[in-house]
Amino acid sequence: MGSGQVTDWQGKHVTVAGLGVSGVPAAKALHGLGAKVTVVNDGDDARAREQAAELEALGVTVRLGDGDTLPDGTELIVTAPGWRPDKPLFAAADAAGVPVWGDVELAWRLRKPGAADWLAVTGTNGKTTTVQMLASILEAAGLRTAAVGNIGVSLLDAVLGDEEYDVLAVELSSYQLHWAPSLRAHSAAVLNLAPDHLDWHGSMEAYAKDKGRIYEGNRVACVYNTADKATEDLVREADVEEGCRAIGFTLGTPGPSQLGVVEGLLVDRAFVENRQKNAQELAEVADVKPAAPHNIANALAAAALARAYGVPASAVREGLRNFTPDAHRIAHVADVDGVAYVDDSKATNTHAAQASLAAYDSVVWIAGGLAKGATFDELVAEAAGRLRGAVLIGRDRALIREALARHAPEVPVVDLERTDTGAMLQAVREARRLARPGDTVLLAPACASMDMFANYNKRGEAFAQAVRELGA
Repeated sequence: MGSGQVTDWQGKHVTVAGLGVSGVPAAKALHGLGAKVTVVNDGDDARAREQAAELEALGVTVRLGDGDTLPDGTELIVTAPGWRPDKPLFAAADAAGVPVWGDVELAWRLRKPGAADWLAVTGTNGKTTTVQMLASILEAAGLRTAAVGNIGVSLLDAVLGDEEYDVLAVELSSYQLHWAPSLRAHSAAVLNLAPDHLDWHGSMEAYAKDKGRIYEGNRVACVYNTADKATEDLVREADVEEGCRAIGFTLGTPGPSQLGVVEGLLVDRAFVENRQKNAQELAEVADVKPAAPHNIANALAAAALARAYGVPASAVREGLRNFTPDAHRIAHVADVDGVAYVDDSKATNTHAAQASLAAYDSVVWIAGGLAKGATFDELVAEAAGRLRGAVLIGRDRALIREALARHAPEVPVVDLERTDTGAMLQAVREARRLARPGDTVLLAPACASMDMFANYNKRGEAFAQAVRELGA
């Protein structure tokens, strides 16, 4: 199973590691191609048994409660992206000379001849928004496209389905890139790099290296963030095709081979004739919703990839205007007594919260949850001058409280021990007490939500509901 496409799956023994959102479609696809599929899964809960029954009805073997032992005769493992590289299953595969692919690698190998190009996006934060903006721009240019990968349509469905696409906007996580050795995008972007998932990758270097895989073999453009040197370093290290260009995006005035901002306009000095002298207007900053700095950066990255694909400037403007951001991403909930209430529950790490806090001048900050090994000193030191007050919730709130004591000792802090469903309502009431007209009460937790809520959506909904109760 070298680097070429595998055309004959008939009778091949493939082990799929993990059920879930990627494992089930992978098992079905491989079974449909004639492979002998065994699924192994650590868990043995009600959901897993339900998924197992569905696959067993097709003739797939499922082994619940043991994800560590390599099934006899395995010729290939296709793993769910979240499975850590240090699992015993992969050590056994390595010892037996069995290759390991992720769901993205499988999709890449199963593409039909003449299939759609991939425009790929990764980064610690902003991936989903950027990919959705990119898909909106490509659609405005009249191209058949979809936002796929971590979001929207499953990559396997996009590759194997009947729908024919011209080009795909692909969101890729560091996990997915780790297990996708032969992926070669038309053009790709790394939006930013900040410590995240280090428990999974083992080190910042390993995390960055996996992100950087997205540039390998790019044909037209490697898009990087001029404000984040690590992304430019990854471009320098990448082995790309002859003629592939490094394209920077900046919130300042762009140099040649960059996209940036000039007097309220998004402009392109990369994909124009005579880029030493010329710039092409793409859109107004006001066309970007919301026009927070990090979201303008997302729009520039999306525009760079679209322009690399040959999309006209008019489609960039139309695509950005047509785009509506997902819920819980700097979503303005309401104004109550002259105070704005903003839900950025999606800010589940410090880098995302930093970008969110930077968008407002005077903030009462609601933060806390599961820290996932993060530290908060840098975040708090940078935001200290903007903080009117802070309300802390969740299991690891003490880490944020200690950082506030070190770097913003004058900021009033309310520390809520409650973890029941009423905690968010109390948090919003405390924030209201601290806020003055003109302030923003910002839910940007800098932490994951699972200590108190099912997911960040539920946390954001609880916040919005609490704000509505204030207004009433």
